[in-house]
Amino acid sequence: DDEFTDQKPGKILHEYRRGEMAACREIVFIPYYGSVDATPLFLMLMAEYLRWTDDRALLAELQPAIDAALGWLERSEYVTYASRSARGLANQGWKDSHDAIMHEDGELATGPIALVEVQGYKYAALRGIADVLDTQGRADDARRLRASADRLREKFLRDFWMEDEGYCALALDGDGAPCRVISSNPAHALWTGLLPPDRAEPIAKRLLGTAMFSGWGVRTLGVRGRRYNPMSYHDGSVWPHDTAIAAAGLRRYGFTDEFMTLATGLFEAAQYCDGRRLPELFCGFPRVPGYGPTPYPVACSPQAWAAGVVSQLLGEMLGLEPDAPQNRLTFRNPVLPEWLPWVEVRGLRVGQSRLDVVVTRGREGAAVEVLERHGGAEIVVRR
Repeated sequence: DDEFTDQKPGKILHEYRRGEMAACREIVFIPYYGSVDATPLFLMLMAEYLRWTDDRALLAELQPAIDAALGWLERSEYVTYASRSARGLANQGWKDSHDAIMHEDGELATGPIALVEVQGYKYAALRGIADVLDTQGRADDARRLRASADRLREKFLRDFWMEDEGYCALALDGDGAPCRVISSNPAHALWTGLLPPDRAEPIAKRLLGTAMFSGWGVRTLGVRGRRYNPMSYHDGSVWPHDTAIAAAGLRRYGFTDEFMTLATGLFEAAQYCDGRRLPELFCGFPRVPGYGPTPYPVACSPQAWAAGVVSQLLGEMLGLEPDAPQNRLTFRNPVLPEWLPWVEVRGLRVGQSRLDVVVTRGREGAAVEVLERHGGAEIVVRR
């Protein structure tokens, strides 16, 4: 436990730097733990990794870290943050600008803050680790985590849902008051499955409306927000990874056309980028025919989040659902956009099996053909 670095037992680090200033504790990144989302995302990643690999050796090695992370995650109903470090980040979600979390009137929210997307991460982490526990024969622990996830969903819908807007609040402030702002963050709650289907539809419509969709991607903040600025870092810009997560959420709830709209926007944006490489972010100005997205002058390129967009969108198009413990790979309702007639994937691994497949677009969805298979993995195509 270290206030200077916002460290707590079980937390996953946010950032680590080496050098003279770090060695002298002139900066907090030594490492720094001021991240409210890294810990549930670690648990989500662990569950997803095991779905693909069934790597029991790594699971055993990381079990203490998993248990500690769960302990930190379950210390309260909502996952919240408030910087304890005088030199730390005021905001500790992925939108970590000082002005990223605000109320409807533009006033900045004060903590402890509960972000909408982070509650979705917690929900997915609890359910994902419950699946892992099932494979370990820990059925009682798995039931406890699923019950905790169900309680979180019920509380979340009471506190975050804005009935008059048909949308989720950006966050709850330290007094429990909702930040009634239309932002991209609730799309992450689609991705994690936190929302029931009847709440997903109005969010899907809002994300594709002109206030949120620039023509290239989803804006971080809607154009009617008091702090909207298409040239800001987190208050109106478009981040490819954020849009890809929104697209994955739409795909999860069956909004295939909307998913394709976002995937196509990012694909077409990449045609205007150096090396066709998506940057960290670009400005949120509306799309103008014949012109590409307005660059954000200091956007990182390459940037890891943006680099992951292509594989995430491709996986969603193919509908990949791995189940390495059962030695099975499912292609659920595979679909390809008009600009992508076929995809060939070589060396696709699930458990101990390796596959080469080709997926071809057709009138009734996409056809999956296994070109080569090493190992006994069962291939299932569901529509």
